[in-house]
Amino acid sequence: MDFIDAIVLGIVEGLTEFLPVSSTGHLTILEKLLGLRIDDPAVTAFTVVIQMGAILAVVWYFRRDLWNITRAWLTGVVRPEVRGSFDYRMGWYVIVGSVPIVVAGLAGESLITGALRNLWWVASALIGWSVVMVAAERYGTQERGERDLTLRDSIIIGAVQCVSLIPGVSRSGATISAGLFAGLDRVAATRMSFFLSIPALMGAGIKELPTALGGDIPVGSTIVATIVSFLVAYASVAWLLKFVAGHSITWFVGYRVALGVVLMVLLSTGVVSST
Repeated sequence: MDFIDAIVLGIVEGLTEFLPVSSTGHLTILEKLLGLRIDDPAVTAFTVVIQMGAILAVVWYFRRDLWNITRAWLTGVVRPEVRGSFDYRMGWYVIVGSVPIVVAGLAGESLITGALRNLWWVASALIGWSVVMVAAERYGTQERGERDLTLRDSIIIGAVQCVSLIPGVSRSGATISAGLFAGLDRVAATRMSFFLSIPALMGAGIKELPTALGGDIPVGSTIVATIVSFLVAYASVAWLLKFVAGHSITWFVGYRVALGVVLMVLLSTGVVSST
């Protein structure tokens, strides 16, 4: 992998990480087109590690919110009078909501980095989860805002986040859909999706870092891709929050389905192999 490949992969990661179109799915497809072995542990680790750039963009964008949440949670541990604040409760929501994907990620690691790194899975998930996104918009009441979040909401959204371990589903697509089904409005569901992404993807990136740095992909390429993903993702976060305030997430469904269908055709005709 040269620097041009790394830059392109970083741009794709930054653009797609928080859009409900599946960044892992896009990276897997692009890596295949670049001639990489998508089931190679080094390639899998590279894909996970460069997501840390996008997560750092979220941390920076929401730095004030995260500071308030962290301060309130730490203070509330020793001062009971703080425990009624929204920021304190949000701290617990993020912690509890992150537990399911940690458990699922560790339990299914061999499956996630092996059998699921198959383009048939990507194509099927792109199309299949689109149905869920349409249903979420249709049946979600969107009657509640961020201040109405409950522990039950965080558990549900966190549990559904586990489905995004299948490339093609989309972590943001899964969590935003779950939030809509729970009755949250789009902005509240999207912000919760962002907050839950931090421990999930940062933890996965740190875990895979030794493999990525010790594999066949040059360290310089990994660094470049991560930096590019940070820069592009920062702009994507700001854009998505503004977009979902007035638009349905079903706007992304047509693209997801089209990409899934094209990929299935390429796989069926042998133009592209599945692994």
